[in-house]
Amino acid sequence: MSISFPDDFLWGTATAAHQVEGNNWNNDWWAWEHNPASPCVEPSGDACDHYHRYPTDIALLAELGFGTYRFSIEWSRIEPVEAEWSRSALDHYRRVCATCLDHGITPVVTFHHFTTPCWVANHGGWEEPTTADRFAFFCEKATAHLGDLIGWGCTFNEPNVVATMGYLAGVFPPGRRDAALRRSVNDILVDAHHKAVGAIKSGPGDFPVGLTLSMTDWQAVDGGEERRDRIRRNFEDVYLEAARGDDFIGVQTYTRSRVGPQGALEPEEGVETTLMGYEFWPEALEGTIRRAWEVTEQTPIYVTENGIGTDDDTRRIEYVQRALRGVRACLDDGIDIRGYTYWTALDNFEWALGYEPTFGLIAVARETFERTPKPSAAWLGEIARTGTLTG
Repeated sequence: MSISFPDDFLWGTATAAHQVEGNNWNNDWWAWEHNPASPCVEPSGDACDHYHRYPTDIALLAELGFGTYRFSIEWSRIEPVEAEWSRSALDHYRRVCATCLDHGITPVVTFHHFTTPCWVANHGGWEEPTTADRFAFFCEKATAHLGDLIGWGCTFNEPNVVATMGYLAGVFPPGRRDAALRRSVNDILVDAHHKAVGAIKSGPGDFPVGLTLSMTDWQAVDGGEERRDRIRRNFEDVYLEAARGDDFIGVQTYTRSRVGPQGALEPEEGVETTLMGYEFWPEALEGTIRRAWEVTEQTPIYVTENGIGTDDDTRRIEYVQRALRGVRACLDDGIDIRGYTYWTALDNFEWALGYEPTFGLIAVARETFERTPKPSAAWLGEIARTGTLTG
């Protein structure tokens, strides 16, 4: 059965600077992955050498049929120490934006994708309230240089993951485990988002600005509703409420999570799992879109990440096909969804898990950096060209 999407629906794919550029040695993640006490299985190193190879990567995305490219700019390159700005780094990202536009691709710029400069971390990182002002100033300076070329702007990528994984679970930098501190960091990140929106909108260009949020289809099991709501409150709701009135909210979803009275449960027996260890559950995207629409009080939605870590590309196609049918169902019910972005363009550095989980539409040889599009790349690119999903 074929389904069609609106003519102005945006289709794209995404990367993050630290996961693909290589040698971002001046941020907290580089320090973390080289810390023997961290859970990281390997360092990022050269990553995909996208910092140098972006022209051919963007040309390949255009050839495949994608109309948007979401990427992040690396704060630690642009402001390597406090109040010292690298014109060379700013010019680099300006060239990335211009290359997108030259190929008919809309640049979607993320100002913070998990990594924070070492000098900011040394000042207290995201547990220090003044970091919100430092980040807003960075956004102001970056927008002054790039704003006339930006198509969409994302202040933060998944600030809830920065807070939860770094300050509660202890598996992202700075490796803290403190529930009260996580709540404080949530507040600081919300403040930083609001200040960043103002800073970005004060610069050149006229483009939508919002944040992106990691969302899970939280499902209560055997009386787990109260526990589910408590988990969801601190992980998602504080940010969904903060996004009310923004130009858009970026929904980023991969799976569901079942919650019982004692907390999150292991994957259900008999349900397929991915290389990340969570359930193959593409229907989760529809559930999170509907919840984001409700809690943000009908803020427009842009799916800024959705995908699967798998070494079986047929499962990638099956996953995305089912997820897109959920998107179409939401559109049919009047939810304002502006586009769909697959995570990710390239097999890359998956944070603490290293290079084993493969989310990419394009394979990258670790030794030579050779790019090889997978069948899913051509399949999704054709949907992007035609706006039609068949099968």
